[in-house]
This record gives sequence, C-alpha cells and structure tokens, in this order.
Amino acid sequence: MRKFNIRKVLDGLTASSSSASQQQQQQHPPGNREPEIQETLQSEHFQLCKTVRHGFPYQPSALAFDPVQKILAVGTQTGALRLFGRPGVECYCQHDNGAAVIQLQFLINEGALVSALADDTLHLWNLRQKRPAILHSLKFCRERVTFCHLPFQSKWLYVGTERGNIHIVNVESFTLSGYVIMWNKDLVVHISDNPMLLIGFESGTVVLWDLKSKKADYRYTYDEAIHSVAWHHEGKQFICSHSDGTLTIWNVRSPAKPVQTITPHARKLRCSKKNYYAINNLNMYFISREPFIILSGGLSYDTVGRRPCLTVMHGKSTAVLEMDYSIVDFLTLCETPYPNDFQEPYAVVVLLEKDLVLIDLAQNGYPIFENPYPLSIHESPVTCCEYFADCPVDLIPALYSVGARQKRQGYSKKEWPINGGNWGLGAQSYPEIIITGHADGSVKFWDASAITLQVLYKLKTSKVFEKSRNKDDRPNTDIVDEDPYAIQIISWCPESRMLCIAGVSAHVIIYRFSKQEVITEVIPMLEVRLLYEINDVETPEGEQPPPLPTPVGGSNPQPIPPQSHPSTSSSSSDGLRDNVPCLKVKNSPLKQSPGYQTELIIQLVWVGGEPPQQITSLAVNSSYGLVVFGNCNGIAMVDYLQKAVLLNLGTIELYGSNDPYRREPRSPRKSRQPSGAGLCDISEGTVVPEDRCKSPTSGSSSPHNSDDEQKMNNFIEKVKTKSRKFSKMVANDIDVKDNSFSRSRSSSVTSIDKESREAISALHFCETFTRKTDSSPSPCLWVGTTLGTVLVIALNLPPGGEQRLLQPVIVSPSGTILRLKGAILRMAFLDTTGCLIPPAYEPWREHNVPEEKDEKEKLKKRRPVSVSPSSSQEISENQYAVICSEKQAKVISLPTQNCAYKQNITETSFVLRGDIVALSNSICLACFCANGHIMTFSLPSLRPLLDVYYLPLTNMRIARTFCFTNNGQALYLVSPTEIQRLTYSQETCENLQEMLGELFTPVETPEAPNRGFFKGLFGGGAQSLDREELFGESSSGKASRSLAQHIPGPGGIEGVKGAASGVVGELARARLALDERGQKLGDLEERTAAMLSSAESFSKHAHEIMLKYKDKKWYQF
Repeated sequence: MRKFNIRKVLDGLTASSSSASQQQQQQHPPGNREPEIQETLQSEHFQLCKTVRHGFPYQPSALAFDPVQKILAVGTQTGALRLFGRPGVECYCQHDNGAAVIQLQFLINEGALVSALADDTLHLWNLRQKRPAILHSLKFCRERVTFCHLPFQSKWLYVGTERGNIHIVNVESFTLSGYVIMWNKDLVVHISDNPMLLIGFESGTVVLWDLKSKKADYRYTYDEAIHSVAWHHEGKQFICSHSDGTLTIWNVRSPAKPVQTITPHARKLRCSKKNYYAINNLNMYFISREPFIILSGGLSYDTVGRRPCLTVMHGKSTAVLEMDYSIVDFLTLCETPYPNDFQEPYAVVVLLEKDLVLIDLAQNGYPIFENPYPLSIHESPVTCCEYFADCPVDLIPALYSVGARQKRQGYSKKEWPINGGNWGLGAQSYPEIIITGHADGSVKFWDASAITLQVLYKLKTSKVFEKSRNKDDRPNTDIVDEDPYAIQIISWCPESRMLCIAGVSAHVIIYRFSKQEVITEVIPMLEVRLLYEINDVETPEGEQPPPLPTPVGGSNPQPIPPQSHPSTSSSSSDGLRDNVPCLKVKNSPLKQSPGYQTELIIQLVWVGGEPPQQITSLAVNSSYGLVVFGNCNGIAMVDYLQKAVLLNLGTIELYGSNDPYRREPRSPRKSRQPSGAGLCDISEGTVVPEDRCKSPTSGSSSPHNSDDEQKMNNFIEKVKTKSRKFSKMVANDIDVKDNSFSRSRSSSVTSIDKESREAISALHFCETFTRKTDSSPSPCLWVGTTLGTVLVIALNLPPGGEQRLLQPVIVSPSGTILRLKGAILRMAFLDTTGCLIPPAYEPWREHNVPEEKDEKEKLKKRRPVSVSPSSSQEISENQYAVICSEKQAKVISLPTQNCAYKQNITETSFVLRGDIVALSNSICLACFCANGHIMTFSLPSLRPLLDVYYLPLTNMRIARTFCFTNNGQALYLVSPTEIQRLTYSQETCENLQEMLGELFTPVETPEAPNRGFFKGLFGGGAQSLDREELFGESSSGKASRSLAQHIPGPGGIEGVKGAASGVVGELARARLALDERGQKLGDLEERTAAMLSSAESFSKHAHEIMLKYKDKKWYQF
C-alpha cells in the first residue's frame, strides 16, 4: 500500500513543509494547480483509543456484588469484565488471554475484585482508578480451579480445585499459603467460612472442616450430586441443592441424615424423584422465623415448553417467576455485608443469558425494577447503525418527550438499588445521537452525549404492514420469511427531522416527526417496478444497445397508482408472480402516536417471477422534498410531497450510450457528454421496449421449456438463499469469504460476477456545479456505482409554497461522468475555503398544526435554500467534490472537473466505511479498511494524517455497523449485544480520564452486629487472629513454587510509572503516592493510638499496685 511519509505518519510526527509541497506536486500536475487552502489539521491532532462500551455483556458467565460500594460485576465467556454502578457509571475491562470468567469475588468496600478464569488463573483488580487494572495474577500449574471464596473482612482467599484440595491465597501479596487441605477425592463445588469452614463436593459429600486440627469434624453424605450450598446466618444449619431437583436441610451436629428434604416443584406435579432438573443455585434466609429460599432450576421434565424460572419460597407460599432467557446466575441483595448477621433480602439480581433483571422482594407480586442501563440494544438483533455528533440542541429533548410515553408500566416504585460510584466531569457539551436499525423492523434513537447511552425513542416500522398469521397468508414474503421487516439502511436529516429507512423486503418508508397524535385513514403508498435486463454481458464492442426512449422532463403531479407502471396484471403471461410487493400495507385507519409518523411507503414489486432486489443505497432531502434509492437493477427517485415517481431507470440507462459493459478495463479517459438519452420519466407513460420489461427467465409468447424453467427455479432459490443469509447473519458472525464483500474488488469491468449487476452504492443531494460550463451552482443528485462511476443528475425544482405542490420536478442528465477505482462509498462538497458544504434542508416545523398567520413564512421555508458557507461569496468561485471509493479518494475541482488531488488508500484491501467529518474546526476524510487499518486524510489535499492498525474485518457485523462522525467519534457493534465507541481525536483522548466515572467512593463499613456471649463462643471470637496464625508463613510455612506462579500486574505503581506519560501520568503517580502515604500515615496513627492506650493501661495498673502495697511492711510482701 503506497503512502506518503509512512514512517512519520505511523510515528505521529508532523510532516515538514518541504515534504508537503513535494506531496502536492506528486498528487496533481503543475499545470492544474489549484488555489492554496490553509489546512489546520496535523498528525498530532489524531490519536486512536477506545472510549466506552455499551450494551449487555455478551455471553455472561459470572456475577458478583459489593453490598457496601453498591457495585455490580459481570464476567463473560470471552474474558470480559463489566462493572456497573449508578446509571451512567459503567466500566469495561478485558483479560488479555480471553479465557472465560468462572467466578468473581469482591473485596467488599476495599475497591478490589478477584476474578477466577477457566485457564486456572486468578487476577486481583484494582477498582480505585477510573480504568481498573490488574495488580497481581496467580497461575495454578498442577490443578484446575473450580471454586473460590473470600470471607468478608478477611485477607485469605479459599481456592478449591477439581481434585478436592483447598489452597489458601493471601490477597494482599497474592501468594499461596503453606496451609493446604488435601482431600484428593472429588471436585470442590462450594466453600464457605461462616463461621466454620464448610466444603461441598460434587459427589454429594459435605465436610465441616476443623482448620486447627486439620481434620473433618463432620461429614454429611447424600446420594445425589451437589450443585450449591448455603448457610443459615446463625451457623446452626445449612441447605444443599442437588441434581435431582431436591433440597436437603442439615443440622450441623446431625450428620446422619438431613433434617428435611424438599422437592420444590413436586407440590402440584406428582412425579418420581428422577423427573426433575437440577437446582443450580440457591440462597436461604429466615424472615419472621420462616425460611425464605430462592432457587433456580428444579422444574419437572414434564413441563414441556416451560421457560426458565426463578422460584421464591417463603413459608408455605411458592412463587415461580418465569424468565425470557436461561438463568446464568443470581444473587440476593441484603443491607448488611456480615454473613452471620440477621439478613433480610430486599432484591435479587438475576443474570440471564441475554438480560439482567432485578426483582423487588419487598413488594407483593415481586415486581421488577426498571433497568436504567442501556442493555436492550440487542432486544432485536442490530442490522445497521448510524452515529450523529453535534446535533441540534432541541433534538434530544424532543425525542425524549415522545419516547417517555412509550415506557412500560408495572415496575417497582423503588429506586434502582445499584447506585455506587460517581459520574465523571463531562468535557463534551455537544449532543450525540446513535440510531440503530433492528431485524424486527424497529428503529431506536439513543442519547450518546458525554460517553453515556440512554434510549430516547423507539419506532416500529412494521406496524404499517399486515401481520401474516400463517405461511399460507404470506405468499409474497417467502424470500425473507425470517425477518421480512429488517432495517438495512437509515437516512436521517437531524435539522429537518426527516427519517427514511430501507428494509430487507425492498421497501422504503419516509417518516415525518410530529408532536401531535394523528389518525391516518389511508396510508400513502407507491409501488415501483425496478428491473433492467442486460441482454448479453459478453456483447462485442461493435454491437449497439437497443435504442433508448427520449427523456421527458416533467412528472405527473398526481399520485401515481401502481397500474401506471409498465404492468397490466399481477401475473405474467407464463403464470409467474408479477407486479406484487413483498409486504402488504394495512388498508385500515392507522393511529400514529407522537413521534415519527408515516409520510409515504414505497415498495419494489416482483417482475416476471423475480423478487425485487434489496436496496443498496438511500438518500433523502427535506429541502427538495425528494427521496432516492437504488439497487443492483437501477435507481428510483420519488417526490414525497406530491407522492409521485420522478425517475425509474436501470443503472445502464444512466450512461446513455456509454455502456460500461463494453468499455475497456478501467483506464483514465475523459468523460463523454451524452446527448440526454437514458433518462425518462416513467410517470408520463413513456413507451419502454418490451424486452426490457421481461424477466431474465421469461421467454417469448410461447411456453417456456424445461431448461428455462430450471434456470428460473435455480435463480429464485438463489435469491431465497441470499435473503435468508442476510437475516441469519444479523445475529451470527459470518466469515468474510462468505459475505457480500466477496463481490469484485478489481477495477476491471470484466472481473464482475456475471450474475451481478452494477449497483447504486452512493447517493448525495447537493447544490453545486453540474456541468463544466455552469456559472452557478444548482440542485442536483450525485450517483455513485459499484464500478467506480459517478454520474450527475440535474434537478429543476419549482418555486416554493403552493407551486411546489402543483408543478412537477424536472430531472435531466447533466452528462457529467467521473471515474474512480473501486465502488463509490461517500461523496461530499467543499467551498472555495475548504469548508464543508452541508446539503440544503428545511427547518423542522409542526406539520400537523398549520397556522394561517405564518403561511407566507412557511411558503418561504419550503423553498430549497442552500446553507453552504459559500453562499455569501461570489458564485464564480469554485467548489471541490470529495469522492471516496473502496480503493482511492479524489478531490475534483468544480466546475472544471479537474482532479485536484488523488490518494490511493489501499491496494491489497478495500475500504469498508469512509466518512467526511468535522474535527477541530476543520474537516478530514476518515476511512476504515477491511485489513483493520483506520486512516484519516486532510482535505482537500488528501494528506495522510493517521494510519493505525485497529481491528481486522472478521465478520459482517463490523462492516455493517462501523461508522465515523464529527468531533473524532466512531463506533461499531463489537458483539451482537454491545456497541464499542472509540475516538481518533487527540483532544478527546486527553480529556477521557476526566470524563470517565469513578467506581470506588469512600464509604464507611457498617458496624458489626452485636454478638451475645454464646454466639461469640460458638463463632470463635478471635476469628481473624486464628486465620492469621494458621495460614501465616510462620506456622504453615511456604507453599511449593511449582504449584502456582505469581505474575505481577500492570495496575500497581510500577505499571503506572511505565504506562503513564505527560500531565495525566504525573497526576496519576502523585495521586497514587498520596494514597500510599495516606495509608501509611493511617497505619502509623493506628499504631500510635494503640501504643498510647497500652501505655495508659500500664500506668493505671502500676498506680493500682502502688496504692495496694503502699502501707505494707517489707515482711508483709
């Protein structure tokens, strides 16, 4: 891949002025030198780093909660760690090796967390910093770790292994103690130290271990395997759950048999003992002297189709709470962190396979809490994503006001109990909005300001279509029967609030925002017949294409019924499906709530037995009142104000006589000016050649033969397969070789797959110079194709107001054709000073509440007015067109159409996403390549500014959702349930530390419960002292070095010294040093106070002895 000053770019160094001038001389010929534009962006303005991750943790596997700090931790099977505090306080961490997290243990109120991984490694995380880091790691070499337990206010971590042995880890130094419980019989599934050490083994044996004598005091044996164990808070009883769906309650001093055996789900269903699923997890408490047991699992095999359940047993009542997904783990929330205190759970956190549920145990009916975290991104699989930064300030409040009415009822009235941490100091003040399209046809708007995420509004696009109740009722949707409403493309204008979506069933819906509720009697709908037949791809150069109809400039102002298209019936002469859309629009009145309301539905129809091809590009312009879309067959333009089709052409017709299938392989040559042939208005009833309306599989008037029928069946089956593949790849990762990007990457036309056509890949409305001879800019549409061709269509718009609704919009070819290597991805325009020219738009107004007194002003607003910065300058000054393709970028000077600058982005790979974005009061081109590189280029000179290897294309999900936006922000769907946000701005990277929230906040630990004489005697008053004496090196010795390997982590002071740099690093080091100094001073103060107390006690005793023996003689002693 060719680059300029690649070493300096990679090193982030600024290129010298001399080298920059040399680059400019190489990028454009000296004879075509353009006016110099001062560019302010340099390499030092760019730095790539991840910011935050939103969404539900993908493939969760472990759960933990700090009851004092009020922090929740979730581990995943991919080694990720997600920490949740109060709404807006979230944190993402990742274990380097990617092993699954099997268990998490908080050091309660200490700002630390222990994670146990499937590769037998323990990690100690420091949560006292905004980005948690690993302080220590311990790798077990000879045994597999199965269970961990850390008692409250203890520094000794119990680690159970698959051999049945228990090892002790000092969490302060993260080293092994010499004390080992060698059982060597069975896998450890439970350890608890409350107040005695209880060990549960998988075989069904439970052992009460005497730590001092190193032997088992009691053994409790049951026939079924144990899954979990829970203590009674007084330490007199414990309960076990088993693989046969039973619970056994044991008295500590009665090991012969359980006091009680319970089968929770056998009260109504009388089944044999072996007919129940295992109870995977349970907790037991006593409320009002009645047992309060919470468990998961244990259902009968006979409950076919029963969803996963959480069972709450209180006394004689049993409540079964059904869940939407499988239960991974759950834990109860109690006010006190002391396990030997009387505990009354007020909530239970249930970690599901794809959701996190918090249940209020204190209210009747056990309602759930309203989840404030953005965990519903995957409610339906995400199919596309758009990101908008620096939006109008009134947009988020408007979306929130209409979205607040959509909230469900029946939630708990209490506040969300997980409320630890503090918010960061947000330095970014501009509004940010993320829009996600989903497989069920829904569109969600998210407030993404200040690195947070909150859902604003949800739009259901499928509600305008008839729902098919069975397969017999949906003969037209069988090509996309899995997700017929899935969103493919989103086009949104934030200023006018116009929204346009394209769905997988070849449908386009235009929405207008309104704060008023309306009832639409008849939903406006247009059907477009878009198909173009290429008779022979391998046609020799000398053969001419069939003559094209003469273009007609106007369009019928009346709405066009489907019958106006070249079709006379719903089936062709050979009985194939014809002129039928994939989805059926409701014919009953539709109540539309405040928010986005349907303005127009456009559907592509079947043609001669062929289903419509999926839409590949989409654009809407509120100032012009137009929407345009294209696919591999052609392009269609619709006037949504007049509800009329303006343009309906095959892609080849856009060229006129310049048929791309007859061209030489891509070589630079001047564009030809077509004579105007190729553009026609289908609404005027133009005669279309008969052979262009036929299906590729349809023959003449005679019945088709068996070969034609076989070809037709194969083609339709292929379309079905591709459509189903799109629906499936929404949730599943697809290899790059099998995805849609396997289309041709070559610049040669002959390398195209014969079954594919030249598709429309980019569309852009603008006000610019359409021809070389133009003296002033005018409204037009720029069209980019997958063959690297850019064509320009001129738009002649009627005056605003009533005339706009009565007179037709005239579309005509400009003759301008530009060529690039690779499919066109993005287009934008700059003024003569290098500033971005945004498309013209109409400011938003309430459409459903007309005001007579403002009628004249409204008519003026309807006029297409450009908002470009160049409007105040001389119209003779030039503009620049920035065009980005999969292979290269060009800056074209307008109206001369000379190539001012050119940059080959990649030779061996291809660009997945390219965006022209604003950054630091300037603009640049940002690109993401399939080889994982993120690159930025200055504009208009296309000088390389950043080239960083970040993330290779491993699945379609990344390619489908990656997008850049203004102010150096970007995002993509990192997993089916999570959005990863990143920044390529140096300023944002420097301010990120301040923007992040803090997980740890200083909180006093609750006082220990008052313990009576007998409880203290039973529980062992000097518990911590006993553990220190037992597990310390002085009494137990050192552990074998071959048993586990200690690995220092980067989270300590050494890691800070090595990783931090600049002011932020100095502050971090100073803060950590102050913390350590404060801790040492605190320890010194405690020791001083202890010495003072001891001295006072000694003085008091000495004085008492002196008084006692003061008057005694020497012989009386």
